Amino acid sequence: DLAGKPNGTYLPELTHAVEVFAAEGIEYDLASPKGGKIPGYGEDADDVTKKLLADAEFAARLESTKCLEDVDGSLYDAIFYPGGYGLLFDLSENATAHKLVTAAYESQKPIAAVCHGPAALAKIKLADGETLLIADKEVTGFTREEEVAMGTLEAIPYLLEERMMEGGAIYRKKAAWKELVVVDGLLITGQNPQSAHGVGKALAAMLKKE
Repeated sequence: DLAGKPNGTYLPELTHAVEVFAAEGIEYDLASPKGGKIPGYGEDADDVTKKLLADAEFAARLESTKCLEDVDGSLYDAIFYPGGYGLLFDLSENATAHKLVTAAYESQKPIAAVCHGPAALAKIKLADGETLLIADKEVTGFTREEEVAMGTLEAIPYLLEERMMEGGAIYRKKAAWKELVVVDGLLITGQNPQSAHGVGKALAAMLKKE
């Protein structure tokens, strides 16, 4: 829980991207640190999410995600992280997730994340063991103003925008709840839930160029 509320993955940031992937004919798998059912919230946030959660095949994927330890990154063309407060805790320090992203990025594969999802990228080092993935890259993510609006400022372990800047990133943002998608090379980030569809579109476009 975060401030007495369920957390984990904010499902609309997954469903809106998945809707794009389906429309573009992009196949995907879901993975999580422990595998199996993922914790999530926002089930009733919008019609896209309700429709996907009512789909038996998608619902089954949420119940049986792959364990990160079992993921062979060479079989995939990209990595996408939806947001949710769980990302601030579960993936920011996850060594397995870091290795998968580093290998993908060094293999010229796109990396995408939205809202709190970029927390999973903020501490990742490249193959040289020194350079941070986000250093000198234009990025975005959930803002201080949005945390204030959510009443979570005192409950979160750190501010994402501060962590990104501490990692040497060039952090971009718009007013709270405005869509913003930032693309810098292979790195695609979105500011908030309103940006999930746009991140999905940007990732799909990048994959189609390959």
